[in-house]
Amino acid sequence: MIVAIIALLCCQLAGEIVSRSLGLPLPGPVAGMGLLLAGLMVSERLRNAVRPVAETILGNMMLLFVPAGVGAALQLPKLGAATWPLVLAVLVSTLAAIAVGALSFTLVARLTGNHDEAP
Repeated sequence: MIVAIIALLCCQLAGEIVSRSLGLPLPGPVAGMGLLLAGLMVSERLRNAVRPVAETILGNMMLLFVPAGVGAALQLPKLGAATWPLVLAVLVSTLAAIAVGALSFTLVARLTGNHDEAP
């Protein structure tokens, strides 16, 4: 388990190094996830080592949102002044995400030939 956590942190560190040294407009952790993905595609040993840790992290994902929720709660007076713009932004972005998801699903279904024909 420690080896898997070290592997995850090393991928994050390597991504940070790559991102900063090349001046990429990509956050280091995102570049690290790309490196981790490449490693997982290549090495079955890495997949087997990381799987239990990844399942544990995903199983407790809600705990990772606690600091963000506390930070937002501390900013409620400032957020209260912008209630309607925030509500509008949430509604528009939600509708846009649903529309893009539906269009993507339809496009992939057409490309793969897995769509139902209407009678």
